[in-house]
Amino acid sequence: MARSEKQTERMINYFIDATAKLLKEEGIKNISIRKIAKEAGYTSSTIYNYFSEVSHLIFFAGMRFMEDYIEDLPKYSAKAKDPLEKYLLGWECFCDHSFREPELYHAIFIADLGEHPEEFIKHYSSIYKFDSLQLPEELEVIMTEQNLSKRSKNVLEKYAEKGVFRKEDIEKLNEITIFIWQGMITSLLNNRVTYTPEEASKKTMEYIRDVTLNTANLIENK
Repeated sequence: MARSEKQTERMINYFIDATAKLLKEEGIKNISIRKIAKEAGYTSSTIYNYFSEVSHLIFFAGMRFMEDYIEDLPKYSAKAKDPLEKYLLGWECFCDHSFREPELYHAIFIADLGEHPEEFIKHYSSIYKFDSLQLPEELEVIMTEQNLSKRSKNVLEKYAEKGVFRKEDIEKLNEITIFIWQGMITSLLNNRVTYTPEEASKKTMEYIRDVTLNTANLIENK
C-alpha cells in the first residue's frame, strides 16, 4: 500500500474510532461532525476531506455494534427443525436486536446516506480494506451488500432452491417482509407506538410469520 493510501486509511479510522466512541457514550442523536472532530483531535474541515456526510461515519462506526446480532444468529438458527423455521428464526434474531437499538439499525439499513448505498460502499472499498474497521468476518456481507432488500432476497432464493418457496413468490414476499420491519422501526423512532423492544419484536414476527407461512403453503396447496 502506498504511503498516501496508508495515511488515508489511518485518517479514516481515526474518525470512525471517534464516532464509535461517541455513539457508545452519547447516542446517535447527539452525533455531529464538530463533536467527532473534537474527539479525534482534528478540525471539521479535515473530516470533510474524507467523509462527505456524518451519516457515512455513523454507518461505519455503527457496524461495530452489530457483533451481538452476529453472535446470536447461529444460536437462533440452531433451534430450527426445518428450513422454513430457520428462515423465520433468522428474522426473529434480526428483529430482537434491531428493536433494542432502533436508531442504530435505522442508520445502517434505512437512513439516507446522501447517495446510492452501493456507490457509497464501492467508493470506500476502493480506498481501504474493510477489515481495518475491526469487524467480525460475518459482517463482510453487509459491507458488500448493504441493501437489506437485496440481501433478504438472496436468502429467499436459496430457500426457494430447497423447495420452501416458489421462485415467482419471492419478490412479493421479500417486499412485504421488509415493509413490515421498516414500518415498525420507523413507528418506534417517531413515537407512533409505545411498544417495548420485546413487544415490537413479537408483533413484527407475528406478521412476518403469517405472510411467510401463507406463501410457503402455496407450494403445499399447489
